[in-house]
Amino acid sequence: RSPDPTCNPYLAFAAMLTAGMEGVRERIEPPVGVDTNIYHMSVEERKGAGIETLPGDLYEANQALLADDLICSAFGPHVVEALTSVAEAEWDAYRTAVHPWELDRYLATY
Repeated sequence: RSPDPTCNPYLAFAAMLTAGMEGVRERIEPPVGVDTNIYHMSVEERKGAGIETLPGDLYEANQALLADDLICSAFGPHVVEALTSVAEAEWDAYRTAVHPWELDRYLATY
């Protein structure tokens, strides 16, 4: 999957290069290609095809980064600490905010 266009291109390239080199070093075979739109596949179909789901939100993405020893090693502890601390602060601000959807959904009811 292509990285988000707002990403840091240097970190994105470092992550892709590190993952690619690990694949070569460990002789990891790439998965079989899929020629269907995976967004139209059910969860079971994706699972059967070996397609994993990416993190669904910033919290999950942050946890995935911390669990990835290879990428953490490539970035180094200083960068990982900076990225995760900023992400944690952003997630806390997001999860404690009252969103327009909540107001539309619940204000008239309660």
